[in-house]
This record gives sequence, structure tokens and C-alpha cells, in this order.
Amino acid sequence: MTKSELLAIARGDQPAETLLRGARLVNVLSGDVHEADLALAGGVVIGWGDYTAHEVIDLAGAWVAPGLLDAHVHIESSLLSVGEFARAVAVRGTTGAFVDPHEVANVCGLPGLEYVLAAAAAVPLDLWVNVPSCVPASPMDDPGAVLDAAAVADLLGRPGVLGLAEMMNFPGTIAGDPEILAKLAAAGSRPIDGHAPGIRGRQIMAYSLAGPESDHECTSPEEALERVRAGCYLFVREGSATRNLAALLAVLTPANARRLCFCCDDIQSADLLRDGHLDRIVRLAIGLGVDPVVAVQMATLNTAERFRVADRVGSLAPGRQADLVILDDLTTFQVRETWKAGRRIATAGAALFEAPAVSDAPLRETVRLRPLTAETFRLPWDGGPVKVIEVYPSLILTGQQTALPRLVDGQIVSDPDRDLLLAACLERHRSSGLVGLGLVTGFGLQRGALASTVGHDSHNITVVGVTDRAMRRAVEAIVNVGGGLAVATDDELLALLPLPLAGLMSDQPVATVAAGCEALHAAAQALGTTLPDPFMTLSFISLSVIPALRLTPRGLVDVGQFRLVPLGA
Repeated sequence: MTKSELLAIARGDQPAETLLRGARLVNVLSGDVHEADLALAGGVVIGWGDYTAHEVIDLAGAWVAPGLLDAHVHIESSLLSVGEFARAVAVRGTTGAFVDPHEVANVCGLPGLEYVLAAAAAVPLDLWVNVPSCVPASPMDDPGAVLDAAAVADLLGRPGVLGLAEMMNFPGTIAGDPEILAKLAAAGSRPIDGHAPGIRGRQIMAYSLAGPESDHECTSPEEALERVRAGCYLFVREGSATRNLAALLAVLTPANARRLCFCCDDIQSADLLRDGHLDRIVRLAIGLGVDPVVAVQMATLNTAERFRVADRVGSLAPGRQADLVILDDLTTFQVRETWKAGRRIATAGAALFEAPAVSDAPLRETVRLRPLTAETFRLPWDGGPVKVIEVYPSLILTGQQTALPRLVDGQIVSDPDRDLLLAACLERHRSSGLVGLGLVTGFGLQRGALASTVGHDSHNITVVGVTDRAMRRAVEAIVNVGGGLAVATDDELLALLPLPLAGLMSDQPVATVAAGCEALHAAAQALGTTLPDPFMTLSFISLSVIPALRLTPRGLVDVGQFRLVPLGA
């Protein structure tokens, strides 16, 4: 519709297309809830008042809120294709997300990004794509592709691209690395996301001065408050592996509430299907005492303002897109319907659109691993204590311990009685044969092994296990299906979820993927693990930009020192 036609409807000279009568409007601009007959036409909100319309829907006092916006998400971590992810979150009231395709870029490079852009353009949601800033995440990684400053600058000019995704190389940013500064400069006035776990004092001042305007890696109130004081938007993260909501709400005040946004970062399909997306976070926040309208602001308007799209989305004011959710109750935040641009896209727990038919050919056949041998997982040692990676439930931060390893014939082996498991990270993009070996504690396995081609951020193969035989069985299983997740014992493959798209995503519907995840978790628990999501935890063992100790194909990485370190303590 033309602006003149919309104005005629707003004046009452012409009927609207749709009137949502008897709504209780959650007005995130005024910060209150008021009764409204909401008029919609041409995909936008006309206003509220005494309007007529071609279609009148009586909401009988149901709540209407703006469509939810995820401030930072890696779609690949859901293990779903872009289209299936869109279907899964639309049911939960999400109408937009700010997407960082960092994972697929690390595996497939530009062809992977082109797939995401094409698929995002084909779904009835706003999936704004931010260009990955760190491919690879650090110089100690072995990804399948590299995006230098020139490539980043080129991508920033493409249709569908909004800004620069999380700058993960915070040591290089603070130090003024020329390549990193060139990427930040290429973003110009576009939004730049941050990623600076544990950085305090003068370091966060330097990091913020370099250009990043937000951070989702805070885990303590002190760290979070420092970010807000330094001008950052605080992204309060509540995903599958990391759950920071309860801790970070301690910084929330009426004065700073508009600087806080909600994000999932990494969320798996089973969690999406069972618990929800941003609707889950809003419910949790309300349950923790946050005013419902403020919680909705954090999931809508605040995010829109941070990414400078509040003139289009994030509120239900005249001229804004008619992106909305209909709720039976505001505090329980159970979504009845989701509308995008004035049309239903989900109702009664079902999406009303199909996943688009977008070519995923560049994402297939990406697992290229040198054949395993009897020596692959053998770790010789000549005595003394060694460094041990310590993992924690619901955190992607790791710790570092030291321990005297168990030796058999001069080889380090797992010691499940002390929860010391052998861990390996195998390069899988170029068949280089690089294998990093070490020990990990926190998984609790008493037998068997877990293996995955999802290994942040370069997505090599990560495996932990009690015996090298079980580890080999699990790794070979995921290689044979072109990538995936597996649970195995010495003699049997217990569970397998194929992820043929870049070794990161399934080509199946969300219900199938979620059922596969549940089967994997049940199999892992039967082997002894007590972690709530062992595969999400496994995927972060190789993340070389978050403290403290990590494992890449090149060996152990001390993130604090930002360098490779020997196994010996």
C-alpha cells in the first residue's frame, strides 16, 4: 500500500484490512498495558481506536505483544536448517533474530554464508545476518575456511547483511591487531557485536573503544554492570549450554533496563521443542520477579533499538510492521498465535509455512578425516602431573586442574574412578592428520565415548571417552554419515544423529532432530554422564577464545595466555 492509502485508513476514511478487537496491548513504548482495538493494513500497524475493517477478530481480552527478537543466535547450534529453525521459533512468538552464521562460515566459507542469506530471505521472519568477524576464531584454530578483512568488507555490502558479528578475538582487538582493526573499520557505522568473556578494567575500556557495542559473554553481575557502564548493550544469555539469566538480572534497574536484551546464542532443537525460544526466557524473567512489560521490552524494543531497526520492528506503534504475538496470559507467556507483517505464521503450536527449498549442496560432504589408526588416541607420557580441562554444567567456561594421570605401558589412559577421560580434537577439513590429545574432567562417563563434528568454532571432530576403542567407534560412525553426533561403547554404537549439512545441521524436521537429541542424551546418561547437555558441553571443549583451557587439533590452548601450552603441568 502507498503512504496515502495507509493515511486514509488511519484517518478512518477507509476500512483496515484486519481489526484485532478487544486486545490488551503490551505497549513497550509507554511501558504499560492498555485496551486497544488494533487496526492492521498493508503489513503494518495503523493504530488503535474506533476503526472498521474487512476482517474483525474478537480477542476477548487476550494480550497482544510485539513479535520477539533474538539479539544473538547461531542457527547452526539448533542442529536445524535455516528453514526448520524459522518454523520452530515462529511457533514460540519469534518474528526476528540477529543471526551470526559463524559456524557454517568456519566450515564452508563464502558458499556457506550464501546458503544462509538465501534461506533467510525465503522465510517469513526477519533473519538479519551479521558477517562473522573471526573465521577462524583465533590463530590457533584449523577451520575449513578463512575470511580476511577484504572478504568481510565485501560481505558487509551484500543485501541481507546488517552488521559485524561478535568480535571474538578480544586479545587481538585490545592489542590493536591491524587485521582486526581493518574488519572493525569495514563495518563503519553498522552495528558491531562483542564477545569479551572475563575482561575487566582498562581492557574492557580498550575493547569498547575499538568498536564493539554489545556483549553476551558476561557471567557475573560485576562484569555485566561494567559493560553497561562502558556503553555496551548487555545481552542476557539463556541458551542450552550457558544460562546466565538468574545471575545477570541482579544488575537490572529501572534506569538501565533499556540497555538489556535477551538472546539464546546457542540452543538445541530438543530445548526449542520442549521449552521454547525467547518466550521461555521471558517466562523465566517474569518468574524471577521482572515486571512483565519490562521483560517484553528486553525481548523486543531494546533489541530493535540496539540494532537500529526500531523504526520498523520491536513495538506496535503506527507504521511499524504488524509483527505480534497473541497471548492468553501475560505472566505465563504462552503463545497462542504469531503474526508477521499482518498475517498469521503460526497458530496452536504449528507453523503455517514450510521450510524453503534452498540449495544446500555446498554444505554437504565436508568431513575429510585421515583414517584412524591404533596410534591415533595414544598419549605417551614420561611422568609428572598434567593439565586437565574442567567442564561445568550449563557453562561454556572451562577450568584447569592438574593431576597425575593413570599410565598403562607408558601411555596415558582414562581413569573413570577419578572422572579423568581422554579427549581428542581431530582436524576434519583437509585430512591433515592433526590430532590434539589431553584429559578432561566433568563428564562423568564410566564407559564408552561421545563424538561430534560440532566443535566450536572451527568445528573439527571432538571426542571424549573411557577407551580408545570406544572413541574410534564413535568417530568412525559420524565420519561415515558426513558428520553428526554419536554415543558408542567398545562393542556397540548406541546412538547416532547424522548432521550432513556442514557436519553441523540436519536436513530433517525439528521433531525428528529433537528425538535424535533425546536418544543421544539418554544413551550418554546410561554411560554415566550427569551433564544436562553433554553434547553442547562437548562442542565447546575446542573453543579457543573463552577461558580457561581448551583443546584444538594443535594441542592445549591456555586462553588467558592466548597460546598453545604443553600437556605437562
